[in-house]
This record gives sequence, structure tokens and C-alpha cells, in this order.
Amino acid sequence: MIEKLAEQLVNLTVKQVGELATLLKKEYGIEPYSSVKSEDFSNKKEKILEKKEKSIFNIILKSSGNSKLSVVKLVKEITGKGLKESKNLVDNIPSVLKESINKKEAEDLKNKFEEIGAEIELK
Repeated sequence: MIEKLAEQLVNLTVKQVGELATLLKKEYGIEPYSSVKSEDFSNKKEKILEKKEKSIFNIILKSSGNSKLSVVKLVKEITGKGLKESKNLVDNIPSVLKESINKKEAEDLKNKFEEIGAEIELK
């Protein structure tokens, strides 16, 4: 008997599966496991992503603003590169100035750049 039932279930059309799911839900309060599971997983994944805060950042120069010379000097200071290399970074925007730094340092550097009119993105 179980084998026949299994064979009948396997041979159902998509429409018949939908009708079966509706009937099971309406008459018996049974929802298909896969749809409940995927909804639960989606909700949990969203909550985990909201809770997980990024802690490592790259500093990207998006604009030097009006004070290009000040930005070049600051780039030179934080990167340890020479004047010519620092100027090239500022001239070729967007430029990654520092990679893999912690949140506090990234925010401090971003504030320094913004004080002199530069636009910084943290990624």
C-alpha cells in the first residue's frame, strides 16, 4: 500500500502537487516542509547579517576636494609612501589608501580626510 501511494505521489503533476499542498494545509493544518524551512532560513539569515558587524575595512579615496595638497600630504603620512606615489594615488581616484584596518582606525582616518575636504569610503 505504501509503495503504491509513493508511486502516485511521485507521478503527480505540478498542478496536482499544488492542490495537494492546499488541501493538506486547509483540511489538516499541514504545511509543506520545504516552504516553511526556506522561509525560516531566510529570516534567520537576515537576522544574522544584521547582527554581524564588519570589523575590517579598506580606506578608499573617492575625492580630494578643494585642498589637493593637504590630501597628498595626509596620504603620504598614513601610507608611508613618497610624495610622488602619494600624488599618484590622489590623482587616480578612486584609490585604496589602506587595506584591512580595524574599525576605529578606519573611522579616525576617515575623519582626518573629511576635515580637509576629502571624500572617503570605507569598504
